[in-house]
Amino acid sequence: MSKILVAMSGGVDSTVAAHLLKEQNHDLIGAMMKLFSDTDLSEAHIKSAKANRSCCTLSDAEDARSVATALDIPFYVFNYCESFAEEVMGRFAKAYLQGKTPNPCIDCNRFIKFDKFLHRATELECDYIATGHYARIEKTNDRFLLKTGLDSTKDQSYVLYAMTQEQLSRTLFPLGELSKDKVRTLAEAQGFVNAEKRDSQDICFAPDGDYAAFISRHTGIQPEKGQFQSRSGKHLGNHKGVINYTIGQRKGIAITAPEPLYVVGINAEENIVTLGASSELFTKQLNAADINLIALDKINDKMTIQAKIRYAHAPQKATVWQTADDKIHMEFNSPQRAITPGQAVVFYDGDIVIGGGTIV
Repeated sequence: MSKILVAMSGGVDSTVAAHLLKEQNHDLIGAMMKLFSDTDLSEAHIKSAKANRSCCTLSDAEDARSVATALDIPFYVFNYCESFAEEVMGRFAKAYLQGKTPNPCIDCNRFIKFDKFLHRATELECDYIATGHYARIEKTNDRFLLKTGLDSTKDQSYVLYAMTQEQLSRTLFPLGELSKDKVRTLAEAQGFVNAEKRDSQDICFAPDGDYAAFISRHTGIQPEKGQFQSRSGKHLGNHKGVINYTIGQRKGIAITAPEPLYVVGINAEENIVTLGASSELFTKQLNAADINLIALDKINDKMTIQAKIRYAHAPQKATVWQTADDKIHMEFNSPQRAITPGQAVVFYDGDIVIGGGTIV
């Protein structure tokens, strides 16, 4: 029997994760992470929360506490508002202001869930932390491996690539071998209040999808209008500020042209958004920095792998090699659409996560 600190978000996944560990007779402590202060919430956030589109709300905390009571385990709320504002929301805003498109869920896992939360587990003398992520951890020889969840439609290994060996050694993913349907069936059988609760689909601090409004509110910086240009430098019109755009975007351009125009480049320093045809979005190469390797310490030779350039991207065959201690270069077998600076590239050997990094 182990002592485990369980991250309970109020959703069905973390609920069933706690239930499964309780059935195994582990000593559990349930805890929710408070990530927002009242000043972080906009009216849009509040409306979205009421529609169950967001996470980490007051109703989520009530659901998590109800489940903890049903499981007869202690429940706490840990305040990480300051850390979340700096390490997640701040990084998100900074990246957008630089013309990049980040994935804040990766930073939340990296700096909050598997850092601050794990540190709290140590203070509470817990052996492990557990979450409701759909992924698996397996120890092979002297190394812990991160593997994809068996339900490919719910696999979350992409947003976990930054985990270290120490973090993997002290983390449990009870849902890694289950399907979402099985998880809901288990929750219904136990009569949990959130058995039918739908998954949150949006960025938790901007659930209405208005990232520009969030960035302006968080930083106090208002978007500055600039020029749309072609790759040749031809003026095509005016844009509303680089924080409103991402590579591959078509919506919101509103420029008449012989063929549809897409965002193919963003130069934040010069405040220029480059537009082009869909064909200009395809490329076979990328560079990534701030890499984290899990399955090995270093890529000594070229490796044939499968890679994802965004969360919902189907893995594609590619070759990767390390160009510096903290950098990789990757060449895909076929051109990929909208490789986007700021997003993560995560690469696999079958179901094993080799590692990942931030596209530059």
